Amino acid sequence: MARGELMKKLLASYGQDDSFRAVAEEIIGEEERKNNRVLARTLRQTLETLGHSVKPKGLGTIIPFPDEVNDFVQRVEPRKSAQNILLSAENTRIFTGLLREYRKSEQIKMHGLPVRSKLLFCGPPGCGKTLCAEVFANELGLPLFVVKLDRLMSSYLGETATNIRKIFEFARRQPCVLFLDEFDAIARTREDIGEHSELRRVVNSLLLFIEQIQPSGFLLAATNLDRALDSAVWRRFDEVVWFDAPDERMTRKFLINAFKNVTTEFEPASLLDEVTGYSYAELEKISIQAIKLSILGHSRSVSEHNFHDAVNDAKRRKKRADRLAV
Repeated sequence: MARGELMKKLLASYGQDDSFRAVAEEIIGEEERKNNRVLARTLRQTLETLGHSVKPKGLGTIIPFPDEVNDFVQRVEPRKSAQNILLSAENTRIFTGLLREYRKSEQIKMHGLPVRSKLLFCGPPGCGKTLCAEVFANELGLPLFVVKLDRLMSSYLGETATNIRKIFEFARRQPCVLFLDEFDAIARTREDIGEHSELRRVVNSLLLFIEQIQPSGFLLAATNLDRALDSAVWRRFDEVVWFDAPDERMTRKFLINAFKNVTTEFEPASLLDEVTGYSYAELEKISIQAIKLSILGHSRSVSEHNFHDAVNDAKRRKKRADRLAV
């Protein structure tokens, strides 16, 4: 199609997300066929960036959450963006695919194909599972609701199954990201319930709801104990994402980003050996503490001594935590 016609189509489709993207893809494809790969790549990156700010249509007023389950569910206003999280190349590919799939969900469903909407996050504490849920909701422009499963499962058993049903019914009707925090509470319960038939019924009800629900947005579950989950749990999710502890490359990148807006008297990446084995959560605490120490010391820059003191605080916390875990 002539360039002029494509431009007219692009302008005419402004405000219609799917149509706008389809025409933009045509223009990018034309540049690729002309071997203008640098321009095509730049256009595609711009298109994806524009997509991040597009809010889903028809959200309107959020459906009120049932009062009975407010003790077990917390609404979180997503404020973290993709710039606030470090993901492996593999996870970046997975989440990019999930975002595009959701944005083109109608097109996919027209072909009789399902849209992946139930995700299981696995990995050690502090490696980005909860943060990723917030970023995911923010990127899609969806409200985020966090379900505290440990509190829900320890509530009055006669009402637990009913409360679970209400939570999932809400997620079916309201486009949102429903985040099941501490999903390993189910694994522990399944191992420990013994002859407690009522508790077994509650757990089975929860797993059945997960299997049957087709959420308007996404159902996310996070566990630190993925090895404790049995096969009956794994098959209920459309995708499983593993969050690993940061390796040397990711740690270096994290430190560079953490200190990019402040003046330092040292090269953050040169101190990798001091923070090997720490999670993203601990790396963030170390970085913030080092910056605060420089402020409290009335310094215009963060010194290596500030960083060492922050690392020593982290070592103290880790030593105590390891002692309690024994």
